[in-house]
Amino acid sequence: MKDDLTLKTRREFLRSTVLGGALSWTVPTFLANTFSTLNADAADPATQITTGKDSTILVVLQMAGGNDGLNTIVPFSNDHYRKARPRIGLTEKQILRINDDLAFNQNLSGFKDLYDGGQLSVIQGIGYPNPNRSHFRSTEIWQTASDAERFESSGWLGRYFDNTCSGCDPTVAVTIGQQMPQAFAAKNPKGICFNNPQSYRFQKADKPGPGETDMMEASYRKLNDADEAAMENSGGSIAAIHGAAKHTGSPLDFIERTALDAQVSSDHIRAIAAKSENKATYPASQLANSLKLVSKLIAGGMATRVYYVSQGGYDTHTNQAGAHDRLLKDMGDAVKAFVDDLKAQGNFERVLVMTFSEFGRRVGENASGGTDHGAAAPMFVIGNKVKAGLLGKQPSLAPGDLFQGDLKFTTDFRSVYAGVLEQWLRTKSAPVLGRSIEPLAIV
Repeated sequence: MKDDLTLKTRREFLRSTVLGGALSWTVPTFLANTFSTLNADAADPATQITTGKDSTILVVLQMAGGNDGLNTIVPFSNDHYRKARPRIGLTEKQILRINDDLAFNQNLSGFKDLYDGGQLSVIQGIGYPNPNRSHFRSTEIWQTASDAERFESSGWLGRYFDNTCSGCDPTVAVTIGQQMPQAFAAKNPKGICFNNPQSYRFQKADKPGPGETDMMEASYRKLNDADEAAMENSGGSIAAIHGAAKHTGSPLDFIERTALDAQVSSDHIRAIAAKSENKATYPASQLANSLKLVSKLIAGGMATRVYYVSQGGYDTHTNQAGAHDRLLKDMGDAVKAFVDDLKAQGNFERVLVMTFSEFGRRVGENASGGTDHGAAAPMFVIGNKVKAGLLGKQPSLAPGDLFQGDLKFTTDFRSVYAGVLEQWLRTKSAPVLGRSIEPLAIV
């Protein structure tokens, strides 16, 4: 059923569930009962006993805001592209060729290096039937893997946790950022959300000094006064939807469970992050910092199977060129550094990175030097075992082949999810996606 929270309520709710600050939560009374069931749950044959310590790991990278796919993977030789984008279309000097028809934006040199090394797949024409151009609704569709006309209260990764991870540690899922993604929403909540494990929990001051505010109260206020600009820069204010984590029950149920997970996991996470060091040079950015932290947790032997990071800013309605170039350079360089870090650790074989954005942009540029909300766009999958190269079919740019100015999708995004679930996370996709979908061969 459709979540009836308003956007404002959603934002207030997500802020109250953030664990990235320094709150010291009170453990709910059901602590003993909850964890007394873990051993029993672990015996369930549907449960995946393996963890991120000894099995494959998925890193989901959200490009929040709607990435312009045509200026990311550029059909530079296409006359329709040139005519539709006389000002913002990229020239031969602004691209890195893949073949005679397609090229990377020159700012994606990190991705081009991975592509040439056989470690990156470009999946073309990704989308879904009856596309929605709303940031909020389209992201909801991507995060829940629902049809455009159907509303789901659980996320696709949340259903993965419900179906295969019932006895796993709460840290089976970790998101780095301001909020829990709706993709993690589940009947039985799993996962934690934080920014910096060093401030993940603090010792409350017994006696605040003169003029000082009680640390607990100050931290709580800071969380609930989260800066909107910071959230937008991290992908939080546009399209990084959190979502309730249960089919039934109140938001308080989720808050209490999330708080419980934070309390029992914080010391462990902080210890893991402290004992490992990054072995690659990262750019100075929010996304790079998120990936640096993920790398440290992987190196430290964290039990996490799924990490989730976000990069915002892709809603490029005006003056797109410079902003989009900077975003792509940040992403390409940050992911390349992350891969180099994992290689130095000896962990790259176990990690798969998958990008997504809620929609692409219109084929034609607008009057403000930007692009408006569109439909189909490429995804990227990075790993040592991926089927590198171009996957799927590039949509036609011919005006007669467009739908209301948008590219028609050629590959359903849920076939990518099915491939990730079956070929990488090693679980059946039908119970998670609610239907049988032919998996795209990605590894």
